[in-house]
Amino acid sequence: MNPDFFMKEALLEAKKAFDKGEVPVGAVIVKDGNIIGRGHNLTETKKDPTAHAEILAIKQAAESVGGWRLLDCDLYVTVEPCAMCAGAIVLARINRIYIGAMDPKAGACGSLMNIPQDERLNHYVKIHTGILENDCQQIIREFFQALRHKKKNIRQSNQEEN
Repeated sequence: MNPDFFMKEALLEAKKAFDKGEVPVGAVIVKDGNIIGRGHNLTETKKDPTAHAEILAIKQAAESVGGWRLLDCDLYVTVEPCAMCAGAIVLARINRIYIGAMDPKAGACGSLMNIPQDERLNHYVKIHTGILENDCQQIIREFFQALRHKKKNIRQSNQEEN
């Protein structure tokens, strides 16, 4: 199946995060052409630093297959995974990662480092990048623009009160 189809599903997850005021990252895990795990960032909502889209999708997929090994599974994620998530991807034995937008500040799948393809580890993950890249970048851009605008309004409001 076309990677765009599953990245659009990941983007739907990212939109859920956006609507909750979370950094809009979404992920889906696919096995045999079926989505078996979904997740979107919930770190603020759950007050949990590990509640990243990828981790939540991995947990759901593991429940779906009845074990921690996600062999023959592919992960579609709107933004390049961080070091924590990249490590979890390797540990879960995910086959391939499809990434929408790279993250030059925190990405661990090719930007700052490349954990899933580190040959010193016991599992190697294939990586494909640039899947619906513009759409994935756009939702992140909109989120941070809105956040900056909100912070600016709060500062202005506080200055007017003083």
